[in-house]
Formats: sequence, C-alpha cells, structure tokens
Amino acid sequence: MDFILPVWTLWWRELLRFYRQRGRLLGALGTPLVFWLLIGSGIGASFRPPSAPDGMNYLEYFYPGTIVLIILFTAIFSTISVIEDRREGFLLSVLVAPMSRSGLALGKILGGATLAFIQGLLFVLVAPFIGIPMDLQKVVILAGVLFMTAFSLTALGFALAWRMDSTQGFHAVMNLLLFPMWLLSGAVFAPSGASTWVEWIMKINPLAYQVAAVRHIFYGEGPYLEAELPSLGPALLVSVAFCVVGFVASFLVVRATGTSRGGS
Repeated sequence: MDFILPVWTLWWRELLRFYRQRGRLLGALGTPLVFWLLIGSGIGASFRPPSAPDGMNYLEYFYPGTIVLIILFTAIFSTISVIEDRREGFLLSVLVAPMSRSGLALGKILGGATLAFIQGLLFVLVAPFIGIPMDLQKVVILAGVLFMTAFSLTALGFALAWRMDSTQGFHAVMNLLLFPMWLLSGAVFAPSGASTWVEWIMKINPLAYQVAAVRHIFYGEGPYLEAELPSLGPALLVSVAFCVVGFVASFLVVRATGTSRGGS
C-alpha cells in the first residue's frame, strides 16, 4: 500500500485536473480531427500509398495515424502539468514526502496515459463509418496497443518536462522532437515512397512500429501491409520496449533531481 496509494493518488489527481480543464479535450481531439479531414480530403484524390489495395482512400490510410496523433497531443498537454506543479510548489511537497521516486513517475505517467488512451479510443468509434469493420477481438488488441502508445509518449513527455521551467520551452522541444517523430512514423506517407535517409529514420522510429501495429489490427495481414510495414509481432515487441525505456528514463530523471528542483 505504501507504493500503490501514492501512485493511485497522483493518477486520480491528473484525471481531476483534466475534468476541471475540459477545454483540453477540444485541443487534443479537435486539432487532429481537423488534420484528418483537411489533409485526408485535400490530398486524398492525388495521393495513394504504394502497393495499397484497391478501394483504400487516403482518409482510411491516414486514420490510424490520426488516432496516434490524438494520443500524442493529449500526452503533451498532460505532461505540461509537471511544469505547472513545480510552479505551484506541489512537486516540492511530493519530493519531500515519504514516497518512492518510481511511484511519483508512475503515478504522473499513468494519469496522462489514461487520458490519452481514452481520447484515442473515442476516435476509434469513427472506424465503422469509414468502412473499417470492428469486432470485440480487434477492440481488445487495439486497446492494448493504444495504451502502450499512450504510456510511452506520456513517459517521454514527462522525462523532457521534468527538466524544464517554462511551458514555452516545453512546447518548442515538443514541436522539434515529437511532431517530426509522428510525421516520420508512417502516419502520413508510406516508407517506400520516401527518400532513402527518411526511410531509414522511419525504420528506427519506435512510433512507426506503434502506428504499424494499429494498421495491422485495423486491416489485418495482407500483401500491402507485409510490403510496407513490420509485422505485428515485432511491432508489439518494440511498443513494449518503448514503454519500458520511457518509464526508466522518467524514473532516472526524477531520481537524479534534488528537492530544490521541485520548487519554482
């Protein structure tokens, strides 16, 4: 209980913060939705992924990447709370409390990951309306992949936000790191249609494997997916590894920080 209770408390606090700032829902869901509709409709007629099966339009191709973008936006918004908590003195009180550093990191990350996961899952409701059949097995497997995506991105955002003192600086780093990471994940264009150096970056991008896993779950196995994407097994393994690395990085930055960093 000495570990679970603080984790649960921090997790619940993140959910309450979101409930009191419901405008974040519009930012996290609205922007990716506009991206999906405008980009998907605007270039859909002129762009078709290489080796894509007949009948797949660009809105359908772009859909898995949009779900991941929603999770990414929510993860960014949720980890800003680390900077706000430092300004308000909350982090200082937590750091001097008798709780483990791993509990602090896990509670904050789980809170943000839960919010990102729920919002990503809400957008899955669109799938039947664009011709993607869903069943219970698909939903269960997809939920696991989306939660791993949410956890890993929130952990990465937490590790970066912990060292920062301003939300402006945090947004700058996020725009420089996470948004290009999403663009080079196969969400917008297929690896085979890119330059050689871009294709290599996409191959080592862990987010590309999470997008690939979502595509496999939606569309099943087939010649198109086998030609363009890593198979589902390796994609799931990389997703698990990304979660572990993200949490370890978050724990290490918290453990390396003295209580003086908890204040403003």
